[in-house]
Amino acid sequence: MKDEIVYGLNPVTEALRGKRRVFELFVAASGSDRRLEKLLTLAAEKGVPVRQRDKRDLARLCGTEHHQGVALRVEPFVYAQLSDILEKCGTPGTEGLLLVLDGVQDPHNLGALIRSAACAGAQGVIIPRDRAVGVTATVEKASAGAIETIPVAEVTNVAHTLEELKRAGFWIYGADGASPLSIFDQDLTGAVALVIGSEGEGIRPLVRKKCDHLVSIPLRGGVNSLNASVAGGILLFEAVRQRSNS
Repeated sequence: MKDEIVYGLNPVTEALRGKRRVFELFVAASGSDRRLEKLLTLAAEKGVPVRQRDKRDLARLCGTEHHQGVALRVEPFVYAQLSDILEKCGTPGTEGLLLVLDGVQDPHNLGALIRSAACAGAQGVIIPRDRAVGVTATVEKASAGAIETIPVAEVTNVAHTLEELKRAGFWIYGADGASPLSIFDQDLTGAVALVIGSEGEGIRPLVRKKCDHLVSIPLRGGVNSLNASVAGGILLFEAVRQRSNS
């Protein structure tokens, strides 16, 4: 059976609490963090074997030295189905909020965006299958384990997916720094999908055409753009603010 390595205290903890099958936990012999003690207790409750490893061995296993002394061998990440996310959005009393990413390439940005979406209470994150980064161990580490708490769907065509979301009753707002429409002047209550483009080129032309509105974040000072993960966080929590006040 294929497997993956998840590393870092928070990602490993969330993976142990998640639904994926867990095979074994690797721990550096010198680990003494209190969070590590809780992690070992959780592993014992789950019946997960614990193996002692040298930090250098863990670095080779994880492909990085930033493993915080722990690594977990688990079954591969399973992407959600878009239909399941839409069904979740249709739960009575739920205001649909989705994050759609069009070509995000940096795994750290993807992890941060997934974490922001999870913290904002979004029902899911949608990413393209091609010409974009997928869920990797680096993404899981950057999300600090949030990847285990929110569905992530992988689709073949973002533009077609936006059409499907529209049929399901969603309004689509795409982030575009050149737009004269401020995100703070839009109504983000109800069923809303927020679209963030790639780090260099932004939202692709065909995807732009499928957005109901292109919106910008007002900037001050000499810098004319925001990091993709920062922009996504601002849009998500403007939606949270409006829903809290409505």
